[in-house]
Amino acid sequence: MSIATERLILRQWRDEDLEPFAALSADPEIMEFLLPMDRADSDAMAAEERVHIAEHGFGWWALELPGAAGFIGFAGLARIPDGPSFKGGAVEIAWRLARPYWGQGYATEAARAALADGFGRLGLDEIVAVTTPMNRRSRAVMERLGMIHDEAGNFEHPRVPEGHRLRPHVLYRLPRATWEARS
Repeated sequence: MSIATERLILRQWRDEDLEPFAALSADPEIMEFLLPMDRADSDAMAAEERVHIAEHGFGWWALELPGAAGFIGFAGLARIPDGPSFKGGAVEIAWRLARPYWGQGYATEAARAALADGFGRLGLDEIVAVTTPMNRRSRAVMERLGMIHDEAGNFEHPRVPEGHRLRPHVLYRLPRATWEARS
């Protein structure tokens, strides 16, 4: 299965995505608001996403710009476990693009397609997004998508070490009813 937009394809990961994903994950500007990843980490993440997509029919899809560019990042939905702001777990939307593709609307376009799939085919009632408070670019995408900042849901990310500048996270929510009213 894959999802096509006007300019992009959200699809299952391929072996040839591993090298450009490792390069993307090693870029300090891209990873400014994320914990660092080495090649083994990025390969493991891609492998986990392949399994998640195969088992659940959705995940953080490889993002392809058809033609010469090929793989440019990822975007999509993934289940996240129970936590302080997600009693019973949640489905999170996320994206990460190589720098040459920033500022062209690709993250928003891919995220809209993932949201439509989540609320349509998957029948989800709510989709969440998280990031650090200082990640203005991602927060702007969340707001363009119609997501609502849930200040009471802000939290300390459990996988980030205590005292680390990336530990505080903001929570955005998008209920199905809000999505349907905007669509």
